[in-house]
Amino acid sequence: MHATPDNTVAATVAVDLAKDVFELAFADADHRILERKQLSRRAFAHVLDNRVPLRVVMEACGSAHYWARRFAGQGHTVCLLPARDVRPYVRRNKTDRTDVAGILEADRCAQIDPVPIKSPEQQGVQALHRIRERLKSQRTSTINLLRGVLREFGLIIPLGAAKVRPAVLAALEDGDNDLPMALRHTLGELLDRLAGLQADMTAIEQRLEAFAESDLPSQRYQSVPGIGVLTATALRASVGSLDRFRSGRHFAAWLGLTPREHSSGAQRHLGAMSKRGDGYLRLLLIHGARAALRAAQVRQRKDQPLDRLQAWALALQARQGHNKAAVALANKVARRVWAMEHHHAVFDGNHRSVRPAVATGVVCVIE
Repeated sequence: MHATPDNTVAATVAVDLAKDVFELAFADADHRILERKQLSRRAFAHVLDNRVPLRVVMEACGSAHYWARRFAGQGHTVCLLPARDVRPYVRRNKTDRTDVAGILEADRCAQIDPVPIKSPEQQGVQALHRIRERLKSQRTSTINLLRGVLREFGLIIPLGAAKVRPAVLAALEDGDNDLPMALRHTLGELLDRLAGLQADMTAIEQRLEAFAESDLPSQRYQSVPGIGVLTATALRASVGSLDRFRSGRHFAAWLGLTPREHSSGAQRHLGAMSKRGDGYLRLLLIHGARAALRAAQVRQRKDQPLDRLQAWALALQARQGHNKAAVALANKVARRVWAMEHHHAVFDGNHRSVRPAVATGVVCVIE
């Protein structure tokens, strides 16, 4: 273990990560700070070289997984704590010193579950999703710009992204409208940029499909209604193994798909969904649930048979409305995905969980 100048042995080092200046606090087994260091990036990269194993505690923030893999490879035990759980332990004003002290205090809380260290492949897939989202945002911004510019000249583009390019081309070829020639050239360049953005997004989607074809969990996830390549690969990149969650309910709560609770004593108040966790994953699951609901409605109109999950979702939609039914279906889908992985089973829309009651032996059916 690392020995401080007064010969007290340090067992844990907390690190406040940054771009250039890193704050470190070495602590003993009781989390008492023994020594502090403020290092540059070059010095921090080698601070734990040739040291006996230490427990390294960091927030799960930018570059944390890279440093975690590096220190774990040197034989140290690395613990990544969720940033939102560390924040309440930061006392007084926010500085690097108080941040690193807050990380040490949060490490003492046994109720905080650490974040698993991501592999380079996981981070790569997650980066592809983030780049695709940025490209999609740029595409939407470009479409809105084209609509707004043409509207100033009395040219209205119909709704739908697929209708933008034909409508703009028609406006550019029309010599009777008021579009100046210089603006026509610029709008043509925007159309080329729009096509380039779409091509880049398509290329990323093809790379995600290639990853899903070689990843067995991603293939199993896609057997669930409402989960496609994007949601399956995002789950694999952000969550990794689902064994880290104690139950499907914990997984759904981690995704922020459970109601926000504000209760006291015998009074229990449940509000809207908590929206905790990964917002991108939650967005994909809810949109997938909307698609599954629409598919069930189509089957119902055609008098085709529905499985238990589809019938439940449509009945809930009739009582609570489309939006609440979509969120509830996303919650149930997340729990079904966890159950599939935990029990090594395939998805079954007609599945019924049956277990005997503990005291009376009466069979309980859980919908």
